[in-house]
Amino acid sequence: MIVVVGSPIGRLTDGAVSAAGMSSRVALAAARGGAAVQVVGKTGDDETADGVVLDLARGGVGHVALLRDGSRPTPLEAADDLGAADETTPVTPVDGPAIDAADVDLGLRYLTAFEVVVLAEPAPPDLVTIVADAARWSEARMVLVLASGAPVPDHLPADVIVFEAPDADPDGVFAELVGSFAAALADGADPGEAFRASVDSDGWTEVAAD
Repeated sequence: MIVVVGSPIGRLTDGAVSAAGMSSRVALAAARGGAAVQVVGKTGDDETADGVVLDLARGGVGHVALLRDGSRPTPLEAADDLGAADETTPVTPVDGPAIDAADVDLGLRYLTAFEVVVLAEPAPPDLVTIVADAARWSEARMVLVLASGAPVPDHLPADVIVFEAPDADPDGVFAELVGSFAAALADGADPGEAFRASVDSDGWTEVAAD
């Protein structure tokens, strides 16, 4: 099983809400690669979250460790009515519920057994530490996505794979790469084989951890 850590958001297209954001796109890409996938994250407790969960489920992504927080709405983006390819504009500029280290620790311990854990969005050091520790106790491979230009954190597992995200990923090419890479890892491929199998596009940069 693959666990993807990050908080999904919604995307509004023709009046229907679908799952969006880096964590959703990575999870859906991994599921398309044939892997069992669960998301550990947080949404609001609203109709947007309902649409996100339904879309994840349709894509084969589980959500048993996806928390609901009624204190903040689930962020929602809308397809550009002008027809630019996959460009998005925010419907409402809101901050969604923030997942913290305790939330992630609870979710990972609830899931217990997984081969790959992907921290799909930039995260504070304490959250990175929780995911790194979980990778160690579960003997899983950790995949870490960093913001463009961010330094590689210390004290990661020796076999961690680190990706540097592009400044923007409007077509989901980078997320597709990470998700298909994770699926290949979970299927038993070594990192080199998994990467070669996944690279069919540009717009990404690989960062090697020390």
